[in-house]
Amino acid sequence: MPSLYQKWMYSWETRLTTRDTNRVIRPLEWGLDWAQRWPLLNGHPPQSPAGYEDYVHELNDKIVAHSDEFFGYITPSDFRLETRKIELFPTGSNANEKVPKGEGVFLRFTSPVRTPFPQNDLVNARWFETAGSRAVIILPHWNANGIAYNALGPLLNRFGISVLRMSKPYHDIRRPVEIARSDYAVSSNICRTIDAARQAIVDLRSCVDWLYQQGKTHVAVLGTSLGSCYAFLAAAHDERLRVCAFNHASTYFADVTWTGQSTRHVREGLERDGLTLERLRQAWLCVSPMAYFDKFARYPRKCLMIWAKYDLTFIPELSLQAEKGFRDHGVDLKTVVLPCGHYTTGETPFKYVDAYHMVKFLTKNL
Repeated sequence: MPSLYQKWMYSWETRLTTRDTNRVIRPLEWGLDWAQRWPLLNGHPPQSPAGYEDYVHELNDKIVAHSDEFFGYITPSDFRLETRKIELFPTGSNANEKVPKGEGVFLRFTSPVRTPFPQNDLVNARWFETAGSRAVIILPHWNANGIAYNALGPLLNRFGISVLRMSKPYHDIRRPVEIARSDYAVSSNICRTIDAARQAIVDLRSCVDWLYQQGKTHVAVLGTSLGSCYAFLAAAHDERLRVCAFNHASTYFADVTWTGQSTRHVREGLERDGLTLERLRQAWLCVSPMAYFDKFARYPRKCLMIWAKYDLTFIPELSLQAEKGFRDHGVDLKTVVLPCGHYTTGETPFKYVDAYHMVKFLTKNL
């Protein structure tokens, strides 16, 4: 029988995952027009929709086999720092958060990956600088607003670590005006979702390039939820990221989408058009951590994985599978299990416990 604490936690978690009423159910789209921008194209796309799925499945296998090329890029040449007003860019229920007054310093540059949305292709990263060679890149969760995780900047500065908080593709200032949430990062458009992940990894690696130009040669990455997935994929293809903190982690991109409370509207659109979990898993294999543990383990690194016992978004079974993947590949891993859920990790008192473990790990190992 579930304990009273478990029932209470599941109830709290469910309230948090259902408070946003602006989620949109969209139909399945293979989005092959997005794939035309990628390297490793597997011949010409089929003319008939009947062949789209097989084409995408074969392309995923090719991308996984040649992922260093797929996630490759040319370093941007227009890095610049801008002083800008701090803005919220809400996506729903987070619209009531208090926005700090004043301005912040932001790194801006043109993404090496181009999309049809100019505002999305201008990378934005809040910069909290301090002396020394240590720096961490922070990737927030899916649908995070523009101030999420900014509190970690001054905190880590106290320990001699500079912070670059990167806005992921289609998030906060990069979000196209036509959408109220960061839906284009994860949606029922198969190839657009892959393209968003590819852009995020390339943008993150470009941020590492800039940090090295600033003399920050000891660089870590801290990702939460979707940001954790992107952080893993970037680290698997960039040996400079020797310290990695994964705040909520899982295995296959499709499994999280299929089983998580916060992506039930995406699943509904996919399932309505006949897609199954097994087929979706192959369609998003190339952006799934499970496909890259061997490449991740190529480089020696220190890793932290935090997961939550009552998580209804990254369910514990998937986090345990991810932990096993790290262990099976000999990764130096520290694991922390929080007594809360996915969304409740951001609530008092759990957000302070979470921050404690992340800051302690980074200050010790970076």
